[in-house]
This record gives sequence, structure tokens and C-alpha cells, in this order.
Amino acid sequence: MTEEDKELELLKAKRMLEMQKNISQRQRVDEKPQSQTQKVSPRDIVLKQLGYRGDEVLQNAESQFPNETKVVIEKLAELIQGGEVTEIIDGGKLLTLFRSVGIHVRIQTTINVEQDGKMVSWSDKLKGEAKSISEPESSNDSSENI
Repeated sequence: MTEEDKELELLKAKRMLEMQKNISQRQRVDEKPQSQTQKVSPRDIVLKQLGYRGDEVLQNAESQFPNETKVVIEKLAELIQGGEVTEIIDGGKLLTLFRSVGIHVRIQTTINVEQDGKMVSWSDKLKGEAKSISEPESSNDSSENI
């Protein structure tokens, strides 16, 4: 090898080192945003695991007991991430969980029944029956008075 060939090889090696440094720096810069976007809040982890009416119970718990609910959510998210909780958590299960740790979340409930082919709330049905029961009695009373 001649002197020029050796110098050329040294320049190539130097250039290769610079390129490798640039590539590694780019990879480090690219990895930082990905790790930031991969951070998911504990609440989001729990929300993904919730089933029927679970989000409703969670919202009620957060509005009534914000500090206590935050602690429960963090612990539940840890269990979900650790693989200890794999099943879907519906509203009833979540409500039971909150009550078992002493957080008595109040949930507005209504009972609907079918009347004449329509869904009517239980209270409306009882009011309707009370009126229908009281109507015949009042008509009987008026006929006796005549």
C-alpha cells in the first residue's frame, strides 16, 4: 500500500466513526419522545379494563371521593400492569371494590318496569296505581252520598 492509500483508509475510518456517532445520537433523540408517549396514566390503564357501567362508577367515585379514588386507581393500575388483574371490571365489581376498602360511592339508580308495552319507572307505576286505587273509592263515596 502506498502512502496515499493509507491516508485514504484513515480518512474513510474517520468518516465512518463520525457517521456512527451521528446515527447513535439520532437514535437517542428518537427514543426520548417514544418513552414519553408510552407513559400512560393509571386512570387510562384502568379505563381500558372497565366494562359495563364501570366508567360511570369511576366518575361518581372521583367526584365524591377524589383523593381516595386516586389511590385506588393507582393500585388497581399496578395490578393490571402486573398481570394480576386480567378480567374486565364492570360497574358492580368496581363498586364492590370501592365499598370493600371503605369508600361508599353513591350511585343513582332507577328501576324500570313494563306497563302497557312501555318502559315506565317504578315510582311512576306506583303513582299511577295509587291514583287508580283512589279513584274508584272516591267515585263510590260520591255515589253513596247522593
